[in-house]
Amino acid sequence: MKKIVVVNQLTDWKLDLPQVEVVEAKKYLTNLAFAEMKNVRIFNLCRNYKYQSTGYYVSLLAEARGHKAIPALTQLQDFKSQAVIRLIGDEIDELIQKSLKHLKSDKFVLSVYFEQNVTPQYNKLSKQLSNLFQAPLLRAHFVFNKKWQLNSVYPIPLNEIPENHMDLFPEMAKEYFGRTRYIAPKVSKSAYDLAILYNPEESESPSNKKAIDKFVSVAEELGFYVELITKEDYARLAEFDALFIRETTSVNHHTYRMARRAKAEGLVVIDDPESILRCTNKVYLAELLSRAKIATPKTLIIHKDNTDIITDVLGIPCVLKQPDSSFSQGVLKAKTKEELKVGLDKMLAESSLVIGQEYLPTDYDWRIGVLDGECIYSCKYFMAKGHWQIYNWAKKGNDNTGVVECVKLSDTPEAILNTARKAANLIGDGLYGVDLKLVDGKALIIEVNDNPSVDFGYEDGILGDKIYNRIITSIKKRIENQKKLK
Repeated sequence: MKKIVVVNQLTDWKLDLPQVEVVEAKKYLTNLAFAEMKNVRIFNLCRNYKYQSTGYYVSLLAEARGHKAIPALTQLQDFKSQAVIRLIGDEIDELIQKSLKHLKSDKFVLSVYFEQNVTPQYNKLSKQLSNLFQAPLLRAHFVFNKKWQLNSVYPIPLNEIPENHMDLFPEMAKEYFGRTRYIAPKVSKSAYDLAILYNPEESESPSNKKAIDKFVSVAEELGFYVELITKEDYARLAEFDALFIRETTSVNHHTYRMARRAKAEGLVVIDDPESILRCTNKVYLAELLSRAKIATPKTLIIHKDNTDIITDVLGIPCVLKQPDSSFSQGVLKAKTKEELKVGLDKMLAESSLVIGQEYLPTDYDWRIGVLDGECIYSCKYFMAKGHWQIYNWAKKGNDNTGVVECVKLSDTPEAILNTARKAANLIGDGLYGVDLKLVDGKALIIEVNDNPSVDFGYEDGILGDKIYNRIITSIKKRIENQKKLK
């Protein structure tokens, strides 16, 4: 990938690096030769990124030309957003506290040059900030109020780098621009590049190792270059055509940020950030299903002012759910009014709203996999032995989950399939796992999950390799359709 550094004036760039071409912003914006270039990465080092400034238009036109800009246009907006800055500060809070714990003042400014700081002890924090706020040159302000907090982050122009920092600057730039991830074309004739996000340390991931291997081999057979990536590869997302997430998702989490960044970079993303937002919050789902008149167990959105009607509406026992729970965690069965009060006090201390549902015991739940609006697999998830849920987190080892039994779609009740499709289509056209109960012949939605389990030996029990092929083929078609529109 060709690398172009864009500056306001050539005199701003005082380095001689053979890895990059240095171009004045005016030339990049007005010379039509740049508009025709393909496979280009633009490093926007203009003096100003304000709306409608020269720096702003460099990133804007780079995006329109299909070039990969750092910082991207969406990133320029993130610098202005206190909400985004707080979210990222929370995400890397542990690293912030560890890196700054020795400081005695109540303010600290960290200058980040090409993912590094002039003081090596801050390099880990510098690299993480660079991954999350994509710009070659950054300045981060931290304040101490009971603990260190990220207060602001913004890109800095070349002419604001202190003279006493310039000694290390050339070496930092040389290392940054010399990295393989920016300059080396993949030794591959593959039509498309697929990134599969996973966490090798996650114990209950959406796909086990054998399933991940299947996805890789099937994708390669379909003409993809495939790479397994982790959260450390945030800065590399623009290298790929598609991102397939195989790590448990959450909104306050790098999975959501990576999905959001990938979509902003023009990648096909499964699951997309909108699906993550909609599925990971059970309050949203409850409201959505209610408005669409799709049957669920009796459900109540609980807040501090309606706790007195819970037992009248739902009965006892009943089930309480934290809005963002997954894999049966953050879910409580209240068998008595006392347990109900204790559970509610704990949950309402963390969230303004909690989901309550009537307790409907069954031997198993149905899980229907839905992709592109169509059912692709059907499973019975049996309850863990001696427990009322599929997962029993009180037990350790392999005996904490129930049996999974795959069922042919043709042998699955039509009510289950039809209701699953309707519920999933409310969310989008991605890959979803719809959980249902069949009670007196009526299908009831428990929840809709983005990023559902596709494990070797479980969900692939009927289709085998065809299920992996179906998912990767969908990703390929999405890429092809997207490119037709460009």
